[in-house]
Amino acid sequence: MPLHSTSRGNLVDAVIEQFEELIQKGEWPVGTKIPAEPVLVDKLGVGRNTVREAVRALTHTGLLAPRPGDGTYVMASSGLGAAVKRRLRYGTAIEAFEVRASLERDAAYYAALRRTDEDIARLREALASRDDAWGEGGAGEDVSAFIEADLAFHRAVAAAADNSVLADLYSQFSDSLRHALQSVITAPLPELVRRQDAEHVAIVDAIERGDAAAAEAAALHHLSAAMTALRNLPQ
Repeated sequence: MPLHSTSRGNLVDAVIEQFEELIQKGEWPVGTKIPAEPVLVDKLGVGRNTVREAVRALTHTGLLAPRPGDGTYVMASSGLGAAVKRRLRYGTAIEAFEVRASLERDAAYYAALRRTDEDIARLREALASRDDAWGEGGAGEDVSAFIEADLAFHRAVAAAADNSVLADLYSQFSDSLRHALQSVITAPLPELVRRQDAEHVAIVDAIERGDAAAAEAAALHHLSAAMTALRNLPQ
């Protein structure tokens, strides 16, 4: 969605709404820099103060963050994501995984009841991508790539649950889990614990069979192993 000029009225609210839409639709992706202030002023047909107030408001919510001498960056894809990210700053990795376990259990359960053939194909593809990201030398080759592939797999499970609220909540929550995941993947633990291929295959197999109880149990089992690993790490 390109920027368009804004009619008179509550200009700041109108600009905020446009910025939020650009972020939510991914046209301003998380981690990227938004256009410079003069560009926004020109495209929107409003004054500098209006743009600055809109940016300041979204900075307060956590969607944007200024970097002195560089520009303003997108920090979250929605207000919910920004709120989750702020809250997780004050939680522990174990607390994050416990909440994740609740979400993933429900996602796997409902995915088994509602999945389509297309969902299963996407889940199998996500499993293969996760395996490829680990690489022959292990995730140490590219930890961030493996984390992204793992998160993509679990987002696919949440999408298969056919519950837009659950899928959105998991997506926003998972964006803030990277540090906790890295703690497990880079820990001095056996590869089977860090990689958990069999556990992820079990989730997909149960979803494909339509066995909701088994899918829920498989999701919980895989996260329980990760939480045990985190608890046993040296402090």
